[in-house]
Amino acid sequence: MRGSLTAKGQATRGRIIQGAATVLREKGVAMATLDDILAHTRTSKSQLFHYFPGGKDALLLAVAQFEADQVLDDQQPYLGCLDSWDAWYRWRDTVIERYEAQGDQCPLGSLFLQVGRRTPGARAIVVELLRQWQEHLATGIRAMQSGGHVPVSLDADRTAAALLAGVQGGVSILLSTGLSTHLHAALDEGIMTLRNATSAAI
Repeated sequence: MRGSLTAKGQATRGRIIQGAATVLREKGVAMATLDDILAHTRTSKSQLFHYFPGGKDALLLAVAQFEADQVLDDQQPYLGCLDSWDAWYRWRDTVIERYEAQGDQCPLGSLFLQVGRRTPGARAIVVELLRQWQEHLATGIRAMQSGGHVPVSLDADRTAAALLAGVQGGVSILLSTGLSTHLHAALDEGIMTLRNATSAAI
């Protein structure tokens, strides 16, 4: 669909997605209706189905992709330039601020619960999000290795995977309890593990 749209059509589709994301954040996926989204975005039903032939599920999937992209965008510029300890701690603070501001409401998580496994594209969005996130972290670790801050013997991909798993575990607990203590711990311990790897290698 996106490839066949004019620039104006792509802008309209994007406006609907962003508007739908706002409604879903405010009301929650379970409570928000298609009429709520139509009213907020000032879109007719025929226009919405023109851009999203699959109806509400197709729109939810598009919003899920938008929210997934936002997860990574919100961590920039630090996630894309983890070449110093200062950058790593700034990234840590950015992640914590994002999820503390979000509290126990996760638009992305709620969307995936709503769309569910019956929509193959939903799982693909999650897989790609985590792949990109882990790759950013691994690239940062390799940058630290190149700068002599982390031993080259450290497995960058495995270490990035462990750090990401810790972050996601902390986020899951935050969503369940409203407490960010575990997220703080996961990030602090993950970065400290990197720093201690240098001492262990000496």
